[in-house]
Amino acid sequence: MSEILPWITLVVCAAAALARIPSTMRGVNPALFFIFLLATAAAVLSIEQFYVAIDGALGGLNIAHVLLRLIVFATIYLIAVRVTKGFGAPDAHRMIAGPPGLAVLAIFSVALVAVFLMMAPAASSVRFQDAGAASPRNEALLPFYWAAARGYLAYVSLALLPALLRSVKERLPLLVRTGAALMAAGAAATVAGLCLEFSPAQLLPIAPAVNNGAVVFYTSGLVMVWLARVKAAQRRSHGTSSTER
Repeated sequence: MSEILPWITLVVCAAAALARIPSTMRGVNPALFFIFLLATAAAVLSIEQFYVAIDGALGGLNIAHVLLRLIVFATIYLIAVRVTKGFGAPDAHRMIAGPPGLAVLAIFSVALVAVFLMMAPAASSVRFQDAGAASPRNEALLPFYWAAARGYLAYVSLALLPALLRSVKERLPLLVRTGAALMAAGAAATVAGLCLEFSPAQLLPIAPAVNNGAVVFYTSGLVMVWLARVKAAQRRSHGTSSTER
């Protein structure tokens, strides 16, 4: 099952990106396309076969793992900006896109790269499985690497969660409330993913399922909100194609 989940994530993200191409070519809401495109790139790097090939082209030093984490940072940031604006959450928007939020993003990004550069090279592994065994220094640094990698995602998710839960309870169109509920599930799964990094070893095997689930929930939630906009636009103008939204 753990081998299938990354492929499911890739299919969901790629399908969403492809569906947005006609609208993006018309200059309509291109940011949404780039969110789905980044999510697709992250999904590709989360699959062992693709990861090993791409990391091999980069020197086989797990540079692709840092690239994957930074792509995920960018994806969650863009999602959060859209959600805070769309659901009217100015406080959460300031926490994520305002000066404090940008400072947090910079701190986690620099920390991630710095810790990685301090580690000894290890064999290519999409889950960074062998990094700790490469040297005692790596074993000591690995928790800090994962804290940086998961910490920013958890910060953004916690900032988003109140606005998403509030939107689920409001009198909004069903698709919008469904999208908010799915993204709230994604936020909760993201925070759970951070907690699992510090959990007993017997719980670690479920971490990939939780982390892939977070991506699918977030992406599916955005799709629901997008479909709600398309439906509302069709009601206003029956002669407009849905691909123009």
